[in-house]
Amino acid sequence: MQELHVYEYAVIRLVPQVEREEFLNIGVILYCAKARFLDLRFYVDKQRWLAFSNVLDVGEVQDYLAAFDLICSGGKAGGTIAALPMPDRFRWLTATRSTILQTSKVHVGLCQDPAVTLNILLNQLVLLK
Repeated sequence: MQELHVYEYAVIRLVPQVEREEFLNIGVILYCAKARFLDLRFYVDKQRWLAFSNVLDVGEVQDYLAAFDLICSGGKAGGTIAALPMPDRFRWLTATRSTILQTSKVHVGLCQDPAVTLNILLNQLVLLK
C-alpha cells in the first residue's frame, strides 16, 4: 500500500465584478510538500464565462491564468515570484486578493498521488463531474 501524503489545495475563482462577490470555479491549485508537488489545472469555458458576465475580457483572464501557471511552475519565465521556494509560491498564489482571479480558502486532505488528486478535484469542483 502506498503512503498517504498531506496536501493543500485552493479553488481558483473567476470574479468578473469584484463588488458583486459572485464567482465561478475555474481551476484548482494543489500543493503537497512531501511529494514536492505544486501544480494547477484550470478549464477555460468562454461561453459559460461570457454568460456569467458579458463585460468580461476573456483574453485578460487567460493571461492571468497563464501568469498563475508560470508562477506555479517556477523558473525565470515566471519572474521574481516564480523563483521563490515551492511553499512560498503556493502561499502567494492562494493569498487573499481583490482581483478578477481569486482563490478559496486553503483546504487540506490526504492522497497517494497528488497529480491524480488534482484531476479529481478539478472534475468535482470545476467541471462538476
